[in-house]
Amino acid sequence: MRSEKSVINSFSGFLQSLISILIGFIAQKIFLNILGQEYLGLNGLFNNIISMLSIAELGIGSAIIYNLYKPIYEKDKETLKSLMSFYKKVYRIIALVIFLLGLLIIPFLSTIVGENQIQDNINIIFVLFLIDVVCSYLLTYKRSILQADQNNYYINFVHIGYLIGMNVLQIIILVFTKNYYLYLIIKIIFRLLENIVLNLIVNIKYTYLKEKNIKKIDKNILNDIKLKIKGIIYHKFATFFVSGTDNILISYFFNVGVVGIYSSYYMIINSVNTLFSQVIVSVTSSVGNLLVSDDKSKKYSIYKKIRFFNVWLAIFSAVSIFVIMDSFITIWLGKQYLMSIGILLVLVINYYFQSTRSCFNVFQDAAGIYYEDRFVPLMESVANILFSIIFVKLFGLIGIFLGTIASQLILHFYSFYYFVYHRLFSKGYKEYLHEFFNYFVIFLLCLGLTYLVTSNIFFENNYLNFFKNVFFALLIPNLILLIIYRKNEEFTYFKDLFLKIFKKIAKIRHK
Repeated sequence: MRSEKSVINSFSGFLQSLISILIGFIAQKIFLNILGQEYLGLNGLFNNIISMLSIAELGIGSAIIYNLYKPIYEKDKETLKSLMSFYKKVYRIIALVIFLLGLLIIPFLSTIVGENQIQDNINIIFVLFLIDVVCSYLLTYKRSILQADQNNYYINFVHIGYLIGMNVLQIIILVFTKNYYLYLIIKIIFRLLENIVLNLIVNIKYTYLKEKNIKKIDKNILNDIKLKIKGIIYHKFATFFVSGTDNILISYFFNVGVVGIYSSYYMIINSVNTLFSQVIVSVTSSVGNLLVSDDKSKKYSIYKKIRFFNVWLAIFSAVSIFVIMDSFITIWLGKQYLMSIGILLVLVINYYFQSTRSCFNVFQDAAGIYYEDRFVPLMESVANILFSIIFVKLFGLIGIFLGTIASQLILHFYSFYYFVYHRLFSKGYKEYLHEFFNYFVIFLLCLGLTYLVTSNIFFENNYLNFFKNVFFALLIPNLILLIIYRKNEEFTYFKDLFLKIFKKIAKIRHK
């Protein structure tokens, strides 16, 4: 049952991310054509600032979800009611705190944005961004029980409806009115609708949550939540400073127009990362259930399978980004929006390290390891800011992304080994390093060989060039991985699993 739910959640998550990417590309193209590069840069900049404000959530959601695994496993409805009631109250307070913090930023917006030719009032625009994030916290707490109970597919399918409805209406608004305010208001309305629908699903599926006789949350659980929040807050800060400060630094050292160019690259890379990491992250609840009920050898066996699948997806997607990006940007937006091959290479290496974190994050979240490594994210954040500022002065724009890579290595060489690999599986550092470098060398091999082939076959026609790159991106890295791992235990497991699923689908069709 655990494996079947993981597959369903992974598929629905993949589908949701795929639709999000396809709609996003169309919407951004129209947005850029109608409103221009500076508005696109402003979008990216304000999203970064909102990410910073979201730190006020303190990771309470993750701590609550971790504490839901056991009562769901034991069917302890009273504890579930207490947790969800507590979650509801806390999130309402968080929504208010985020709104107030956002209002405090408004006087500094003109300094942060810098010189621009944006005609609309940036303060009003920011307030609309702020209202959107506040609305996301009002009813979203009920998602947690769906996630913990391995029912993510409800969230994914509702989000698909949200994406299609919102983007179609936003495009219509832009085409006929060119009104950026209405564009943002549409997003707020659909955010509320999405949360209302999920709220109704939870009320139907978990009827006991509507009962009034709710006990106070158990002191031991409350203390555990507090302890985990103390650790998660460091992770929240790290997430922002490592991935959320790039646009702010680019805006400060260069201008909002450069942010607009980078935003297109970021959108593509982030979309691909979301697409493939969603497949891995979807198994978090299943791993949480596993860690509650199974032994250490079983945990390590599952880890190796998830890690292998994670790295395969990371290598394939990273190579694809590198060889397809320029030809895609040329068709999508035009050659004037291209960045140098050096910057693209650094972004792809950074993506690889970011993507291969998914497996460790799954086990860390499922095991509730937040407080124990609380100082590691702080080190990562400080390193990211320092390296980015030093490198941007030495190497220019590319230095900001080199700083991000340098800070990520702290996690890969210390945190993931000590707090996941060693702590959960009792494995040695030498074994961990062998695994890390083995996968990284294979990634470089796939990247180098694929680029060698695609760069030496060139067509004058942009579309032919694009489809040529797509063909080789699909073929070469997967062929190399297949040759290397064809007799691997983890590969055999997934091959048998997918064959089993296909046979079931064939039987259903036949009936």
